[in-house]
Amino acid sequence: MVTASLALAPVRQLDLAVRDLADAHRPEVAETVALAINRLGSGGLLTGAAVLLAAFLAVRRRSAWPLGPVVAAFLATVALTMPLKWLFHRAAPHSPLPDDIEVRLFSQPGGLSYPSGHGVNTIVWYGVICLLLAPWLPAAARRSIRWAPPAIVTVTGTYLGHHWLTDMAAGILLGVVLDRLLARVPWPAPAVGEPVDHEVRGRFQRRS
Repeated sequence: MVTASLALAPVRQLDLAVRDLADAHRPEVAETVALAINRLGSGGLLTGAAVLLAAFLAVRRRSAWPLGPVVAAFLATVALTMPLKWLFHRAAPHSPLPDDIEVRLFSQPGGLSYPSGHGVNTIVWYGVICLLLAPWLPAAARRSIRWAPPAIVTVTGTYLGHHWLTDMAAGILLGVVLDRLLARVPWPAPAVGEPVDHEVRGRFQRRS
């Protein structure tokens, strides 16, 4: 949907207008804060955090299953996100290209702006982290962890000019698709004795 919309001039003009608005309102302090917050979508940091958490749970439970969602998420994000970036090779905002060229898909050989990897990461990896921590997190906390980072990273990534607004939207939507696919996997249930509510229980299936 987002990809098809980029064939429309008004959508591309919106991307340019948002970039220019952000450029005109980016004092140094705000930029520094945005750069720090935008790391909430860092693939390396999120992957590392998920690996450490899964390893801890694997040792605690004497089961390798907590590593499963982490491996699946890593393979899914790499296997789909990077090929799409190579396919669409869209230039990032502030490239050397003219505005009416850089904002288009297929605008720059080697361009990797579309879709946003940070957008994908904030949906997929926080979903995995919530899955691993499900026995200890109430529903309200899970919802906050799931949806606050994507919103924050979408705003900061666009504000900093790292991505076009539509890059972020496409990344978020791709992340939702991957998250839904990962949620369909019958991951083993938490260990006996660990608390888990009914909403979470449906995402698990005990081994027979």
